[in-house]
Amino acid sequence: MKHTALRGLSFLAAVFAAAHACAEPPATANPAAAASASTAVTVPVGRVVISGTVPDEATKAALLARLQEVYGTGQVIDQLSVGGVVAPANWTGHVQKLIGPNLKTIHKGQLAVDGNTVAVRGEVESEASRQAITSNFASALNPTYTVRNGLRVTASSQTVLDQTLANRVIEFENGSALLTESGKRILDEMAQALVKLESKKIDIIGHTDDTGTRPRNVALSMARAESVKVYLVAKGLTPQLISTTGMGPDQPLLSNATEDGRRRNRRIEFRVSQ
Repeated sequence: MKHTALRGLSFLAAVFAAAHACAEPPATANPAAAASASTAVTVPVGRVVISGTVPDEATKAALLARLQEVYGTGQVIDQLSVGGVVAPANWTGHVQKLIGPNLKTIHKGQLAVDGNTVAVRGEVESEASRQAITSNFASALNPTYTVRNGLRVTASSQTVLDQTLANRVIEFENGSALLTESGKRILDEMAQALVKLESKKIDIIGHTDDTGTRPRNVALSMARAESVKVYLVAKGLTPQLISTTGMGPDQPLLSNATEDGRRRNRRIEFRVSQ
């Protein structure tokens, strides 16, 4: 009996590092079927691809509906084929339960379901996320299923940005939004870090000291945040994933009573907003 091989549910968010990724050949209990079903799937930026073979149109429709519910209509690329396989009892219901919001926390990942064998791999930002996904899988499946957990814990996106910036100040020419050479060098490093965050949305926040009027400082902080965005986009980052905010003098780190305090308050922040 041939088992259902649901293959290629890829939650890849390759926006910064790469524009696509390739799926591997589907797993199956039948070697001959594996040879004929082998395929390379290109995953466009921000999309989810589902491929493999399911027993009937009703199963296909149910899985696609669940994916669209979780990821959004228009974000799912259907490469499923129908027929020639027999699914275990209640297979569709079990797989639907696996497709939940927790999967969206996985980066560079893949969920493969081959009959009663479930394999998940990819990167998560914390052990808590890894455990939450593991617990969800355990509650969604009955004891006849085997789960192969290949999830890896990596540093959080915000931690990556904070460590790269390392409390340094991105400097501008006095009273303007023109970046200094030292500021550009820091942004070159930030661009490399941002590439690793893939489809994460980033808010660039500009701050000033309290010298001058508040309206002028708010406008200057916004102009500086926009200047940073322009520089990063020129380095190849996606403009739609970068927003800008100007806070002016409203959120100082230190007292503005000293020159060092004012220098530290004139800063750019990077915040992960997704």
